[in-house]
Amino acid sequence: MKKYHSFFFLWGIIMLVSEIWKQYTLTFVLGQGHYNLWYLPFQLCSIPMYVCLLIPWVKNPRLLGILAAFLTDYGLLGGIFAFFDTSGMHYGYAPLTVHSYLWHIVLIFIGLTAACIFPSSSKWSCFLGSTALFLVCCLIALILDLTLDSYGTINMFYINPDYPMAQKVFSSIALAIGNTPGILVYIGSIISGAALFHIIWRQAASHLIGPES
Repeated sequence: MKKYHSFFFLWGIIMLVSEIWKQYTLTFVLGQGHYNLWYLPFQLCSIPMYVCLLIPWVKNPRLLGILAAFLTDYGLLGGIFAFFDTSGMHYGYAPLTVHSYLWHIVLIFIGLTAACIFPSSSKWSCFLGSTALFLVCCLIALILDLTLDSYGTINMFYINPDYPMAQKVFSSIALAIGNTPGILVYIGSIISGAALFHIIWRQAASHLIGPES
């Protein structure tokens, strides 16, 4: 099992190095030395990098299952659905655009791999744990949004209440019911989508390890 831990850690390092390059390029190549808080690496699609870096140090099997479930449910969801609206993946500098597309492809690859390597993470308890992790990340993102708002444009997890919801479909919902309720619907929809993914992996895992509770 340790070799699998090394696999995720290696991809975490690759993603970290590429993220450092991205931040450097955005700041010094495109930003003339000015850092843009909008690109702070704490979006839903950034979290799998931190999870991959954390996996080798986790000894608790239950916690490991939760992290694997996060990669499979939330990481994969973010990787796939980014391609339904690629507007945020395009930059005025072609290498950054390529990086963005490759990043989300890697999220899909890592999510599918986690589902295969850790089929026991298909337990509902692992999904609930990964959802708790997602909500904690949402809370951290909101704190960052509200704390750093006065220093520049920042919208981690796209849930900054000071900015209109910009995600496709959800922007229309927010216009109809209000921005804050729209954000809550957005968060709820992510959880629902992750639950759907979990059901799919649960069915697949049942053929490998039998029914799980």
